[in-house]
Amino acid sequence: HLPPEHAFPTEPWRVVESEFTRDWMGNGETIFSLSNGFLGIRGMFEEGRPSIAPGSFVNGFHETWPIEHAEEAFGFARTGQTIVNVPDATLMKLYVDDEPLYLPTARLVEYERSLDLRDGLLRRQLQWSAPSGKQVRVHTARLVSFEHRHLAAISFEVEVDEDAPVVVSSQLLNRQDSRAIDEPGNGGDPRRPRAFQHRVLQQREEVAEDLRVMLGYRTMNSAMTLGAGCDHVVETDNTWHAEHSIGEDLGKVVFTIQARAGVPVRITKFFTYHSSRNVPSVELVDRCDRSLDRAVQGGFGALAEGQRRFLNRFWSRADVEIDAPGRLQQAVRWNLFQLYQASARAETSGIPAKGLTGQAYEGHYFWDTEIYVAPFLTYTEPRITRNLLRFRHLMLPKARDRARELSEDGALFPWRTINGEEASSYYAAGTAQYHIDADVAYAIKRYVDVRGDTDLLTEVGAEILVETARMWAKLGFHGPRTGVFHIHGVTGPDEYTTVVNDNAYTNLMARRNLAYAADVVEWLRDEEPRAYHRLVHDTSFEEREIDAWRTAAARMYIPYDEDRGIHPQDAKFLEREVWDFAATPASHYPLLLNYHPLVIYRHQVLKQADVVLAMVLLGDEFSLDQKRRNFEYYDPLTTGDSSLSASVQAILAAEIGYEAKAVQYFHYAALMDLADVAGNVIDGVHVASTGGVWMALVYGFAGMRDFDGELTFDPRLPAEWDGLAFGLRFRDRQLRIELRHDGERYELLEGEPLTITVRGEPRHLAADDRAAIEVLPRA
Repeated sequence: HLPPEHAFPTEPWRVVESEFTRDWMGNGETIFSLSNGFLGIRGMFEEGRPSIAPGSFVNGFHETWPIEHAEEAFGFARTGQTIVNVPDATLMKLYVDDEPLYLPTARLVEYERSLDLRDGLLRRQLQWSAPSGKQVRVHTARLVSFEHRHLAAISFEVEVDEDAPVVVSSQLLNRQDSRAIDEPGNGGDPRRPRAFQHRVLQQREEVAEDLRVMLGYRTMNSAMTLGAGCDHVVETDNTWHAEHSIGEDLGKVVFTIQARAGVPVRITKFFTYHSSRNVPSVELVDRCDRSLDRAVQGGFGALAEGQRRFLNRFWSRADVEIDAPGRLQQAVRWNLFQLYQASARAETSGIPAKGLTGQAYEGHYFWDTEIYVAPFLTYTEPRITRNLLRFRHLMLPKARDRARELSEDGALFPWRTINGEEASSYYAAGTAQYHIDADVAYAIKRYVDVRGDTDLLTEVGAEILVETARMWAKLGFHGPRTGVFHIHGVTGPDEYTTVVNDNAYTNLMARRNLAYAADVVEWLRDEEPRAYHRLVHDTSFEEREIDAWRTAAARMYIPYDEDRGIHPQDAKFLEREVWDFAATPASHYPLLLNYHPLVIYRHQVLKQADVVLAMVLLGDEFSLDQKRRNFEYYDPLTTGDSSLSASVQAILAAEIGYEAKAVQYFHYAALMDLADVAGNVIDGVHVASTGGVWMALVYGFAGMRDFDGELTFDPRLPAEWDGLAFGLRFRDRQLRIELRHDGERYELLEGEPLTITVRGEPRHLAADDRAAIEVLPRA
């Protein structure tokens, strides 16, 4: 579903829409979304219409609602959580000669909308031939600030070729009014958000003064509070005046301008949001006031300069250069930009599955963060990974409560959540995914191994590891005759095979969790006694637990079929009937929307890679031959109904030498949103897939592995690519790797000397003489 080249030209640093097309509007609202991890704004037009799914979101700002189960059972999730579409401040409606600019009917002489990935600005420039024949030039630039996480701004410029009355209605519109009750629901797709059946935002404050309007709200059920406001600066030699008005759902400033030919009007709109779980809305409005004062004083130029500064630093560490045909370079950079947008200023919150680009999955946080997003951040922006892991620790009290509710020890992190409580109403494909605990533990270990930051362990990491290890020790059991440790009644990453015994991925990851928890606690006891005593006090830890964890890890049952030489996905997986793919029409995918869960569950069919993912994350526990046999068995069974699959399949295919498949799967991942591979980009960016794109490049084609913090490389550069280059941040060192078919270059740009392994041979890197390792390609 690649967009046509004439309308969406390929550029290495920009995503460009060179003509307005209504058919691509919904996709464009996602593709041109802006976010900083705290505030996100979909790519709506300033005119406000037409629009498919307008949305502005504040990370973590949500409404709750009672989950109604057809049949109740103890321990079911009781309270749903949905991110709120906050008041829209992007609206700047334009009228010339009292005629509105409306793109579907406007005669557009020129048009271009572009997202520049280097400076983070969304620009639009057009020439509108108005019904009167007058030519109207409109230039806009929009940003969501990385430097100031509560701020966004729009520069709006209009110029006419003949004198004309011009009106700009700048609005702050609350879309969560009574009309929301009549909005359609999710159409039966559980991935899409539900429609609220009540008015969510209850107005508490309204302020209008000069060119500034501000509104304060409180959500009806979750009792969260919000302040939203906007202010304006006008630059023009034309005569103008403005009037403000404010009400329950709308604050606006209307500018009336006597525009003269060739004399531009520039209106800069600054807008801000503050939210809280317990601060009164009146205080949040005061915060908005101060944010707007600072923004107006600095101006749009200062915000744009800060944006460029943040992105210069980001790209200096995160850019991946790919010399390959087609749109791949553009696609790779757009995916990396989305990762930064989703995470840069998340700080005291998680990363929703769609970032802040849509309401799909209700704005919930999943395991996507730890497994798919954290690797990229750990090697480029480790500060963000640290914040995300500290945020997981903030969830620990509720995770402990959830474990008690499910008759387990320790803590059980929710499968999907915003506020720390489990919000998955379908337990089989949700709550039963206990592997979330091991995923969090895995992310902690990788961060510590790569960053070398043991302070994280003493501050929050060890406590998480203790509580997750306790959960596994209680959940599993030792077989009465064999003493083998089993884990029953769980769901692995593959949501088409649920509530099974001894899921291979879960058991493998739990084993790593148990062993690492034991290692860390012993390290604390021997090296950080003060932190150890605090841990004992805070968790009531007992020394005997270490032996229990090590025994469980040593005796963990890992399914293996001797006849086939593969690892069954679970204890009974190979006994199921294989899905009849030949008889399944393309229109019946994804299967979850076309077949009852029981039909899917009794077959060998995968929504996403499961054993394959285990072999990527824990590749040091499998031989190359095992990887090849497992891949060959599971790849034909994997539907790709999940966007999480393609990148993982690309990594393993590259490792075992299946280059064509690796490239094919990489294309799926890289173009997941830009080409709407899954057919639902309108609902928001597939953030986990964007992380998978980086993983496929670095772990897949560059062949990097980092088991236990040891960097190794075994590149698999595709024949059709001419080169691949990227940077890595590793233990306060900056590395650069360049791969071409006629040679490879591994360079340490800054930091202490380092030894890496390239195709099995140790190589020493030093930055003082800037000497690089030159390696000839594989014969």
